Amino acid sequence: MKTLVKFFPLLLSILSFCSLHAQSGWNWQNPLPQGNRLNAIIFLNADTGIVVGESGAILRTTDGGSSWTSQLSGTNNTLLGVSFINADTGTVVGTTGTILHTTNGGITWASQSSATMNDLRSVSFMDANTGIAVGGGGTILRTTNGGSSWMGQQSGATNILFKIFFVDSNNATVVGMSGKILRTTNGGVTWTSQTSGTTFYLYDVFFFNANVGIVIGEMGTLLRTTDGGTTWTRQSIGTNLFLNAFSFTDINTGSIVGGGGMILHTTNGGATWASQSSGTNLSLTAVAFTDANTGTAVGEGGIILRSTNGGSSWSNQSNGTNNYPYHLNGVFFTDSNLGTVVGSNGTILHTSNGGTTWTKQSSGTTLALKGVSFTDSNTGTVVGSSGIILHTTNEGATWIKQTGDTTNSLNAISFSSVNDGTIVGANGTILQTTNDGTTWIVNSNIPLTTTFYGVMFTDTNNGTVVGYNGTILRTTDGGSSWTSQSSGTNNILLGVFFVDANTGTAVGSNGTILHTTDGGITWTKQASGTTNDLEGICFSDMNTGTIIGNGGTILHTTDGSTTWTSQLCGTNNTLFGVSFTSVHTGTVVGLYGTILHTTNGGVAVSADGKEIGHAPIALKYCLDQNYPNPFNPSTSISFNLPAQSFVSLKVFDVIGREVATLAVQEMSAGNHVLQWSGRNLPSGVYFYRLHVNPDAAGAEIFTETKKLVLLR
Repeated sequence: MKTLVKFFPLLLSILSFCSLHAQSGWNWQNPLPQGNRLNAIIFLNADTGIVVGESGAILRTTDGGSSWTSQLSGTNNTLLGVSFINADTGTVVGTTGTILHTTNGGITWASQSSATMNDLRSVSFMDANTGIAVGGGGTILRTTNGGSSWMGQQSGATNILFKIFFVDSNNATVVGMSGKILRTTNGGVTWTSQTSGTTFYLYDVFFFNANVGIVIGEMGTLLRTTDGGTTWTRQSIGTNLFLNAFSFTDINTGSIVGGGGMILHTTNGGATWASQSSGTNLSLTAVAFTDANTGTAVGEGGIILRSTNGGSSWSNQSNGTNNYPYHLNGVFFTDSNLGTVVGSNGTILHTSNGGTTWTKQSSGTTLALKGVSFTDSNTGTVVGSSGIILHTTNEGATWIKQTGDTTNSLNAISFSSVNDGTIVGANGTILQTTNDGTTWIVNSNIPLTTTFYGVMFTDTNNGTVVGYNGTILRTTDGGSSWTSQSSGTNNILLGVFFVDANTGTAVGSNGTILHTTDGGITWTKQASGTTNDLEGICFSDMNTGTIIGNGGTILHTTDGSTTWTSQLCGTNNTLFGVSFTSVHTGTVVGLYGTILHTTNGGVAVSADGKEIGHAPIALKYCLDQNYPNPFNPSTSISFNLPAQSFVSLKVFDVIGREVATLAVQEMSAGNHVLQWSGRNLPSGVYFYRLHVNPDAAGAEIFTETKKLVLLR
């Protein structure tokens, strides 16, 4: 029987910050300066610009974007809007009511109280004192003292408001979800709804003067007004792509950026738009021109594009590999200096200096490469889609194709000696070699035809394979025979690592961690503290290991897999591969060309420079607002625990019926992120509730409920 719950407004009360700000123990190596999605940009002049994005990213340039410097924002929340009134004084807003303020050009950022947990999407200041921020739930906040205090205003809207634009101190326009347009003529004291004539989401607004303005949004929506918004007329723009942002330098000349790397340019006030080549397929989220020629666009994967000729050509200012479809799937280091990374579109990257620089090598293929293994500094093998196998004996200077007699996708590879190797892949594929790949033999002694995703041999005899539907196979005779083992789960197992013939750990979907100390005769489920898919695992000794996965998940153990603690890595990008050469030195790779490196085992550092073990450290129990919100179909819910606790996290509909259970288990102290999919549920308002007890039988010590919105 489903539980019925009544909800009260006090349960939706707002909490103060619940974690210490920490700096990740992981540093970006690719792309540079970073690879998080960038959401908003402002240029104060041709040289000075500021960009903000996911995971608290703030970048600043003082040379027109030739170089960008990362600034410490003091938050891991996604930053969505930015406004500066001069080179020193600026404000940034973001998720869960985040407002940051600087008076020294971003050298330091101070948190301001917004008195809301709604996401704040945009902010605009008219002078040092007067500013407005807008966001989720129709939120409009106004300050008249530089953000020392923010007061909520009646917007008359309940939908998300995406952007605000001030023409002057009195006239401003806000646009948002479902075609919402609001107008003020008294500096934001009161707001009037305008008829847009559309129900599409509207993402950006710009006015040339009090009367003439343009709004853009999803499905190629472009609206124009010449009477201050009393009437809005839709103009055809020749695309159905999402239009995310635009920038005009005068009433005639402007540029729009959007999905799939789209850039459109007009020189006649939007009567016609010409497509420009951006050189990327990544979604572009924001653009700023300082004159008719000089502009910068930013977007997914931390991409930063620059034009000095009105968009006739765009150059990528972010260094390294971040362009779609360059997702990096595997990494292998033979020592602290020599490493190889593989990824989609035939990508192979090599470093000889610990990742300070990465050089692209010629693979001779455009197929996705998924796994890599080296037996010494020179000799390595790469596997990937359509049965491709590549081999090098000169540190990757040349890669030669080897024959595997299969066209099935090959997902992982493990060598137990210079000659003995095993590859696993789709449709029950297991290939083996005893001569360093001169010949690869299809192993026909496989009891299953499922897809295999991970393989690990500790010596020439003992090996383990994991895969779809909780599959685990074990051999003790070098692959002559394989035995199915009971994993106790139907989740997909994506990676496996053994520190000796008996002791190993497997990871997989929905936060699955399994551990064995008897060669897999028994596998025990361990608490991960997450429902994110875990993609890979690596141990540097018997006790010290690292797991990586979706949403920038990094888990760390120092007690041989007994407990796992989340680490702050500075990105939400999915991580696919991990390699450690010592307990301190490791590299992880993932989405959008992400390469992160640590020299301290990934330990986070607090603002005063002290190592804090994991991040963030919980000061008290805290349930965060889900992100994104609204969402379709999945969203992330995070919470902090100051001590090991028994946790119940459930989702309810508006009449109190339980619709999902995300956790009912013991969890370690620290920050935890769980994902919920409403794929099979209708659009509407839902509530998620966190109950915390000291143990399963103890009295409740914390409870909180928050609202989330599923939109189809």
